[in-house]
Amino acid sequence: MAEYSAYQRGAGQTFYPQHAQPNLHSRNLPNRVRSPTTSGRIPFNNDTPSPSRSPGPQSPQTYGMYNQGHGHQAHNVMMNNGTTSHQRYAMQMNLGKPFQHNQNHQHHGHAHQQHQDHAGGTHNNQYNHQHTISSGGMANAQPHFQPSHLQNGTPGSVHSGLNKPPNEHWAEQLHLAQTAREMTQSHSHARNHPSVNKNVVAGTTNGTQKESDKEDRNRPVAPRAEDAKENHIWTILDFGGQNLKVITNSLFQYTFLTKLYLNCNKLAFLPPTVGRLRNLTHLDASLNELRYLPPEIGMLVNLKQLLLFDNHLDTLPYELGSLFQLEVLGIEGNPIPDELKSIIVESGTTELIKHFRENAQGPDAPPERDWIVLDEVQDSSQEIVSALSYNILCDKYCTQSQYGYTPSGALSWEHRRETILAELRERNADIVCLQEIDQDSFNDFFRASLAHNDYKGVFWPKSRARTMADKEAKLVDGCAIFYKHAKYILLDKQLVDFANTAINRPDMKGEHDIFNRVMPRDDIGVLAFLENRATGSRMIVGNVHVFWNPAFTDVKLVQVAILMEAISKFANKWAKFPACTDKVVYRFTNGDGEDGKEPDPVQAPAPSMEYSDGTQIPLLLCGDFNSLPDSGIYDLIVQGVIPNTHEAFGNRKYGNFTRDGISHPFSLKSSYSAVGELAFTNYTPSFVGTLDYIWYSTNTLQVLGLLGDIDKQYLERVPGFPNYHFPSDHVALYAQYLVKSRKEKKVTETDFGQGRDRRS
Repeated sequence: MAEYSAYQRGAGQTFYPQHAQPNLHSRNLPNRVRSPTTSGRIPFNNDTPSPSRSPGPQSPQTYGMYNQGHGHQAHNVMMNNGTTSHQRYAMQMNLGKPFQHNQNHQHHGHAHQQHQDHAGGTHNNQYNHQHTISSGGMANAQPHFQPSHLQNGTPGSVHSGLNKPPNEHWAEQLHLAQTAREMTQSHSHARNHPSVNKNVVAGTTNGTQKESDKEDRNRPVAPRAEDAKENHIWTILDFGGQNLKVITNSLFQYTFLTKLYLNCNKLAFLPPTVGRLRNLTHLDASLNELRYLPPEIGMLVNLKQLLLFDNHLDTLPYELGSLFQLEVLGIEGNPIPDELKSIIVESGTTELIKHFRENAQGPDAPPERDWIVLDEVQDSSQEIVSALSYNILCDKYCTQSQYGYTPSGALSWEHRRETILAELRERNADIVCLQEIDQDSFNDFFRASLAHNDYKGVFWPKSRARTMADKEAKLVDGCAIFYKHAKYILLDKQLVDFANTAINRPDMKGEHDIFNRVMPRDDIGVLAFLENRATGSRMIVGNVHVFWNPAFTDVKLVQVAILMEAISKFANKWAKFPACTDKVVYRFTNGDGEDGKEPDPVQAPAPSMEYSDGTQIPLLLCGDFNSLPDSGIYDLIVQGVIPNTHEAFGNRKYGNFTRDGISHPFSLKSSYSAVGELAFTNYTPSFVGTLDYIWYSTNTLQVLGLLGDIDKQYLERVPGFPNYHFPSDHVALYAQYLVKSRKEKKVTETDFGQGRDRRS
């Protein structure tokens, strides 16, 4: 049984746990960790400068990124297939074609005399300078750096005391270190890129290629890091060999970068803003003067190669544990402690990253999410209802391959379910809607645990559970609705099976798209019809988990259309429900409460309210809709109608939906629309966006308050959820509502005019 006192908060205390600092080899897990939370979203800057144009006032050149004594101000960009509008850079770097011999310079030595004399002058911003480098590479080129640049006592031997590499991991490390020490000329990576050097084979990697992880979690996926190449003319930047001492923060506005080369400079540190470049797959900061790495380096979860050869690093941040895709961590030539170096020497980069991940302390607990007050209650006798919606991340989906940036302890179901339970108890909502809760967890954990907090629940698994044996069916996730038993009585409950409903509709029989696209999906919705014991008001609560795949916008729309039809049908039925006569809460026969104390006084039940039609019944619709605020689903729910030509349908055929359009009779609004929706409800390295909503009927309910965003400063060092503070990749939505008073029909007398007897 959970120890509830661990979660009690006093004034000014945070809802989240504080982690003790682990030692180097072991992590002391807290006995209890709590769940989430605030703040404004980080604004997206549409004015990010483009290096394809002349430097503006925010340009890196304006901030003096380049050493004033160095004349390679035109040597600052490496582009993918740079042409036409980027002639300034193409002319200088010859990126439009491989490097060629200049006919005016027949000898390599003469051609590079300009570089040898570079310390005494500059190129004076002339763009007719031609590199004449042989197709064999850079071996004969005069380096900008002398051998004395090799640091940390490693100029003599790249093996650093190891006469023979003990294994392939370390052999690769030493090979890459030697290569880095030879690439000291300015823009060495640009010169050796396949677009300018035919002897370099495109698509090769220095690291060991991992087998791609199986995508077993059904959620939307944002554009991958490599997709940035399709959206930008250039995504690679080479500042190698520029004698830089400082990097301006303007550089880190280029969040589309996939490769960044800062090697062979004089950088003493990398700024924390490097964490913004979350599309980076390669970062080379070798042969600098770095003494530490910022913790924000852990935000670069797409990194596959991080080269730090020949710096002054005597420690590494544990945030490197988030870099689960890292194939090569180049640390040779740094005074790294033996206990860390031995891991990478013996077992390679993957094991060192795992060591950091499993032993990391993690970020400090975030402050509690802000409570946003939208309206005040004027009359204490008015009825208030609160609702919480939460996709809790089913245990079978929560794997290390799916969430490689998360420590195994934070992924364990034992930890996560206790953290989820703690938040549910802390919020203490009247209505709780959970998605991705499996039958086993509902029956054996949440139903029993929440019963201590006066909750009763309704649950259905996804439709595929019907075809399985009991053992397998218990692991199928579904949707659950919990409600406060002392406050509400359950009058009815209904399952909405989207696939089964679709294939049995007369207007959809024979439609191939129904059988090929809708029927294979086993998503469901759950409805509950409740009555307030004290006030007699009734309420419809819906909970749904819509299909995840962003390529199936038509299926999502059909599922929600079927859901709204079902709510409308049952609402009209429930409007005619007879009055509830047995609404007294169960009492012990001796008059005592469960713990032997006097029970709280209970308000005498009021008679059941009557409703003229289904739209007059208060409605709360919660769920993971797997759709952004600009989606067809959002439009349908808010506007109440979408045409049959809506782009979400494409050219598909779905019976009356694509012949007549879709509509519903309710007046619905997103609870968070007053604040422009949350910054996100799903937070992972590959996707950050709003997918979850609580819709409410505006004619019967009024929003009083909302649980706000998660602290943005906390997120600057958290690449994704789940973690120890947030047990799911989704966050909980929580809101309070005022049940609007019903306007009583007043009996009016007809005015017959003066001199006439109304009783005649």
